Amino acid sequence: MKLRPLHDRVIIKRLDNERKTSSGIVIPDSAAEKPDQGEVLAVGNGKILEDGKVRALAVKVGDKVLFGKYSGQAVKVDGDELLVMREEDIMAVVE
Repeated sequence: MKLRPLHDRVIIKRLDNERKTSSGIVIPDSAAEKPDQGEVLAVGNGKILEDGKVRALAVKVGDKVLFGKYSGQAVKVDGDELLVMREEDIMAVVE
């Protein structure tokens, strides 16, 4: 199944967190926090402004981004957990 987000929404796949601390302790899945970084898989056409014009999104497919821990709506597609969120929920692009 392919997803095409509408308007100013983006689809993000979370990046995996490190499972080991710097001192070598392995963190179990039950104690690990959800990562707050991800890769943009798809973007919508853009935000519709009050005057009816469409503003293109600042992120593009392939960008690595930072977002809030509780941002977006989680969906499962073909066994992968993805996030659908608005562009305004993205805090930064990692360069």
